[in-house]
Amino acid sequence: MKIRLTAALGLSAALLLSACAANEPNNNTPAEPADTAAVETTPAADDATTDDEATDEEAPAPANLEGTLSGIGASAQEVAQQTWIVGFQTANPNVTINYSPEGSGAGREAFIGGGADYAGSDRAFKQEEIDENTFSQCVDKPINLPVYISPIAVVFNLEGVEELNMDADTLTAVFKGDITNWNDEKIAALNEGVELPDTPITAVHRSDTSGTTENFLDYLSAAAPSVYGEDTEVSGDWPFPGGEAAAQTQGVVSAVSGGVGTIGYVDASQAGDFTTVKLGKDGSFHGPTTEAAAAIVENSPVQEGRADNDMAIEVDREAEGYPIVLVSYLIVCQDYQDDAKAELVKAYANYIASQEGQQAAGERAGSAPLSQGLTDSVTAAIDSIQ
Repeated sequence: MKIRLTAALGLSAALLLSACAANEPNNNTPAEPADTAAVETTPAADDATTDDEATDEEAPAPANLEGTLSGIGASAQEVAQQTWIVGFQTANPNVTINYSPEGSGAGREAFIGGGADYAGSDRAFKQEEIDENTFSQCVDKPINLPVYISPIAVVFNLEGVEELNMDADTLTAVFKGDITNWNDEKIAALNEGVELPDTPITAVHRSDTSGTTENFLDYLSAAAPSVYGEDTEVSGDWPFPGGEAAAQTQGVVSAVSGGVGTIGYVDASQAGDFTTVKLGKDGSFHGPTTEAAAAIVENSPVQEGRADNDMAIEVDREAEGYPIVLVSYLIVCQDYQDDAKAELVKAYANYIASQEGQQAAGERAGSAPLSQGLTDSVTAAIDSIQ
C-alpha cells in the first residue's frame, strides 16, 4: 500500500520560509495551504474535532502579543510545528517562534536545562524524571500535553513489491535481526502470491534518542514479547545490535529511500510515497490510518499517579486496527518564572489545541485531530498555565 501525504520531505523548507515571512511587520497574509492528503485520507474518529458537532470557535489569541519562544524536540512534530508557527505568527506578527527538530530526547534535555521554553516529545516525561529534576524556567514542575497523534508507518524499499503483510512476531524478528532475508519463509507465509526477492534485509533504526523509537519498541515489546525479549528495555535508544543507524526522521527516510532491501519506521507525516507494511494477525491486516490512531488514543487512559493537568497517555497497544500509534506532547511549565513567557506559551498552546490548529496540522502533516473530549481536557490543562 502507498501512503500519499504531503510532500513532507520538501514541505519543511517551504513552511520554514513561510514562518520567517510571517514575522515581517507588513506581512499579514495567511500562508497558502499545502496540497496534502491525510494517511489513506480516512476520517478522524467519530467524536473528533472534524465532526459537525465539534466547536466552530477559531483559535483564541490575545491581542498585542510580542516576544520570542524557543522550542526543541521531536522531528516527528516538525511539519506540524512549522504549520502551527505559520498560523500563529500570521495572527501575531510581533511574535517569533523557533522550533528545532533535534529529537525528543534532545528536547527533553533542553527543557530540563532551561535551554527551551517548551519541548516537543514523542513520549511524556516519566514521573521519576519530573521528580528528580529541577526545571529552572518553571516555578514548579512541567506538564505533558498530548497535541499530536499519528500512526508510525513501517516503510520499505523493495523492488517489485507493492504489498506486504507482517504480524508482530515477524516484524520484531526483522528489526531484531533474526530474519535477514526478504524471501524468508516466515514473511512468505504472510504474503501468499507475492514474489519476494532473495535480497538481504537492511533494517534502519534511529541513532539518536527518539520518542518515535520508544513508541515503536513499546509496540514490539507488548505485541511480541517472546521475540522482543522480556529483559530487553524499552526506551528511546535502539537496543539491538546490527542494522543501519540513521539520525533523526530525515536520516531514516534517506537511508530507506537510498538503499536496497531497506525497511524502517517513521512518523506517517514523513512517509511520503513510500510503500508501507500492513500489520495484523489471523489473516486480518491493516495499514496506518488517522481514524485508527485517533480511536486508539481516545480510548486510552491517562497514566495513573499523574499530577492534575499532566496528561501523559497510556496507549492501548492491543487495540484493534493499525496498532503502532504515536502520541506526541507539548511539554510546558504549569507556572513559568517569566510571566511574559507564560503568556506566549499559553497563547501558542491554545492555538495548537484549537480546531484551527489541529485541522491545519491534519491537512499538512497527516496527523489525527484531537477528539472533542481530548480537546476539552487539553484546553483545561492549558488554562492552568501561568
